[in-house]
Amino acid sequence: MQLRRVTYRNKAKVQQEGGGFWVRRPFPGNVPPSVSDPFLLIDEMGPASYAPGEAVGAPAHPHRGFETVTYMLKGTFEHRDSAGHAGSIEPGDVQWMTAGSGVVHSEMPSKAIMEQGGDVHGFQIWLNLPKASKMTSPRYQEVPREQIPEAVSEDGLAKVRVIAGEALGVSAVIDTHTPIVYQHWILEPGAKVLQPMSSDHNALLYVFNGGEIETNGESVVDAEMVVLANGDTVEMQVSADAEQAAEVLLLAGKPLKEPVARYGPFVMNSMEEINQAILDYQAGKMGAL
Repeated sequence: MQLRRVTYRNKAKVQQEGGGFWVRRPFPGNVPPSVSDPFLLIDEMGPASYAPGEAVGAPAHPHRGFETVTYMLKGTFEHRDSAGHAGSIEPGDVQWMTAGSGVVHSEMPSKAIMEQGGDVHGFQIWLNLPKASKMTSPRYQEVPREQIPEAVSEDGLAKVRVIAGEALGVSAVIDTHTPIVYQHWILEPGAKVLQPMSSDHNALLYVFNGGEIETNGESVVDAEMVVLANGDTVEMQVSADAEQAAEVLLLAGKPLKEPVARYGPFVMNSMEEINQAILDYQAGKMGAL
């Protein structure tokens, strides 16, 4: 067994996105793209409490060349797109959207939250697509909370929701273009987890909701993301005398090792492809809401 050690750290920056909602963004930052590949961005939306009439979201905007993975913890987001797709993402639900060749969509708090106020908390992760799949047809995988596999350790101190990958004997139900791990761990004081991890995957840990963990002898605190070096095991533990549980996102993926060109909502392999994406969007080839 080779434990993965911490190689890079990044504290989340608070910034505004979309129509003016606040996110904590731990990545990208001072992390080389080669060690985070195939991940492009992590946004923690909130936690925020809105008064009536205050809630904001992300009005109509395009995407091409990558996937967005939205995971709600509190509140409800409503989405619709240029292909006529519409729905709601409730607490615990996951929406895995493959933008592929291009789509225009909006992501807004539910009508009830917009009118009456309420709490919103969740994550959106951007995941790169391999060159061969960048122009694939757009696709949604919407998985309700009750279909996300969950497991608990034998001692009852560690719980995991498996959005992608495998943990504690359960496997995800979502189909991915590249091998991915996406797990939400809740670790009570005294918990210790040794999670197997493919040695050819890049791996990241992000701690949220106020907790603190230790991995291979190093502390990781709330709103901090760390990149882990090569190895076959990720260690996560919480001190027995900790005042609260720790919540952690464990993300890992097999790197694509391809050129990346980024411009706003488009992620391609060259600037020529980015320019074509802009022209296609302006010409209405991605549709409109």
